[in-house]
Amino acid sequence: MEHILPDSYSPEEKAEILRRYERLLSVWQTRKEPQDLAVVEDAFYFAANAHYKQRRRSGEPYIYHPIAVATIAARDIGLGRTSITCALLHDVVEDTEYTLDDIRQLFGDKVALVIDGLTKLDSVENAESLQAENFKKIINTLSYDVRVVLVKLADRLHNMRTLGSMPPHKQLKIASETSYIYAPLAYRLGLHAIKSELEDLSLKYRDPVIYESIQKQMNAVRDEKTAQLKQFLVPIEEAFKKRGVNVEAQIIERSTYSIWKRMQKKQLTFDDLYGNFNIRLITDCPRDMERIECWKIYAILTDVYTPNVSKLKDWISTPKINGYESIHALLMSKEGNWVEVQIRTKRMNDIAEKGFTAYWLYRTENQSESGFDEWMKRIKELLNDESESTLDFVDTFTNDLFSDEIKVFTPQGKAITLPKHSTVLDFAYSIHSEVGNHSIAAHVNNQLVQLDQKLKTGDQVEIITSEAQHPQEKWFEFLNTAFAKSKLKNGIKEYRRDFREKGEDIFNNIMKKLGLEASKANRNKVMEDQHLSSAVDFFYYLTQGKITEQHIAKVLKPQSNSGGNFLKRITFGLIGSDPKQEEAILESSGDFDFNVATCCNPIPGDEVVAFNFPGEPMQIHRCDCPKAIEMMSRYGNNIVKAKWQPKSEIAFLAGVRFTAIDHVGLLNKITDLFSNEMKLNLHSLQMESKQDLVEATLSVYVHSTTELNTLIDKLNQIKEVRKAARLI
Repeated sequence: MEHILPDSYSPEEKAEILRRYERLLSVWQTRKEPQDLAVVEDAFYFAANAHYKQRRRSGEPYIYHPIAVATIAARDIGLGRTSITCALLHDVVEDTEYTLDDIRQLFGDKVALVIDGLTKLDSVENAESLQAENFKKIINTLSYDVRVVLVKLADRLHNMRTLGSMPPHKQLKIASETSYIYAPLAYRLGLHAIKSELEDLSLKYRDPVIYESIQKQMNAVRDEKTAQLKQFLVPIEEAFKKRGVNVEAQIIERSTYSIWKRMQKKQLTFDDLYGNFNIRLITDCPRDMERIECWKIYAILTDVYTPNVSKLKDWISTPKINGYESIHALLMSKEGNWVEVQIRTKRMNDIAEKGFTAYWLYRTENQSESGFDEWMKRIKELLNDESESTLDFVDTFTNDLFSDEIKVFTPQGKAITLPKHSTVLDFAYSIHSEVGNHSIAAHVNNQLVQLDQKLKTGDQVEIITSEAQHPQEKWFEFLNTAFAKSKLKNGIKEYRRDFREKGEDIFNNIMKKLGLEASKANRNKVMEDQHLSSAVDFFYYLTQGKITEQHIAKVLKPQSNSGGNFLKRITFGLIGSDPKQEEAILESSGDFDFNVATCCNPIPGDEVVAFNFPGEPMQIHRCDCPKAIEMMSRYGNNIVKAKWQPKSEIAFLAGVRFTAIDHVGLLNKITDLFSNEMKLNLHSLQMESKQDLVEATLSVYVHSTTELNTLIDKLNQIKEVRKAARLI
């Protein structure tokens, strides 16, 4: 294979390509024997020649992208020869005339297998299924080679770093897909730094105003906070020196996305949060001394500063499912500020930063199964479940395998890991489908509880079953895991099959009475009206009286039906980008029909996204709405990034939450602000007094975010009000 760059690259571009390749070699951390270097060099020149006609949207040579992906794989993930080779070649089959067989002949079966896993499908019927099928294809590779996913994460990170050259609707699609699927996947594989950067970049393109605001606030306080933490470290370092403890101290910052999530969760401003800047203490010691050494460091810290023991987190005794180990302590400084300190060893820090690859590097032969191993087993179970559609697979994967976890115990002491907020019934289905289907109650820590009882880490659970029990639809209301819901769905279907014959008799008798044919076409019309996809459910509902003669007559004898809608319809002008014309910005002064989502209640001034589905009014969501993020990750071709300009007389419902000191006259001040000062219509006001505090939630009609922010500012100016914020 000739090692020559084609003349389609300018002399300057050739020099830059070689410079970037040399940088890749310099950050490559694993074995670099002559044969390893030779394979990677072959892959580099092969990719550079294969992509010679292609340019990125920015105008740069396309080969910059594979080199960057390989650099991330080598430096940030710590991957070796095969993965670097695959990163350099990952787009060749998809974007050039070369085939997978060409790759196999030149670079071998292992490389071809990984490249195949990274190559997108292009023959699935609809766009949503295509995205889901491609994601499932990537996840499926976890069962035989995790390198596919690791290279894919490197690929996604570089695409996010260069997303600015894409049109707005593509930015939204890719950013939402990233935060919904790829950032959680990086977290589960222990790649903390990559996960944080993916989340930050996703926020930057989904909600640039919030991103820039937090960045500016971090920049404004960085020097002051760093100086405070350095001063905080002085007596600690003196104590370490006195006791002969060797520790490296680092000052670290929370990611922009993490700060924003904490602001949302706690309903606090940036200034009200503590822990945006923290301290990390890293020690190096033998593996069998790690726990003792970390707790020794904690003991020294508590000699110097007072800890908040309720906030102590021990992830050394029980590591997270992604392998993360550390002690997190909260200490009060001499100036009266809470400071979070993380304590870990060099091995723990390597695993925290590089995740899966570092975990395998440090793994010993006699080591017991870790959270990584349990997670991989769960993925294989999910992949082997043929009853789930691809879309259900994606839901299960994101809901169950990306969420925080709890650890509970069977009566025999076996630890079972479940997603946070799991119930007794989730636990039952995790044991076995039949246990779940016949559950009637449970003993949790020797106390009798119902099936909807939520579990917490450390609970010991014994399921009580009965052969007389059968799976019930109402259980869906309190099941938390998609895995259990899938098992319940199958259990219900199996149980209802026994009612088919009786249901068919009832249907035939009703149709005879109505003088209609008991045909499949007529049955399907009734099923569609009742939102049923299964004939098994249809016949079961007939036997239970949930579908009656009146229902069937109403459907098969045409009647007008103005069904409700969970969205309210309004009319307004739109400024946005047309998804079919990637770089065109359309402006319209006309009126359009839109549905405004009640899940996030967007109002003028919010960053919004529109979904354009054929034959339907556009759906408008806030960009940071969880439902919108999920939809953007699925319906990428239906996104319109929008700014709206409603008619001034239209008012929008918005929610505000506030706490206040319980005082005579408070309600009068609140209502006076609405009705007299701001001339706003109040939709509802709920107030609850707890001792001397009032917690209130109100819904009000406003015309814009400016008006809503003015209202919140004025609420905060009321003497008794302690904190008012928009209801997320």
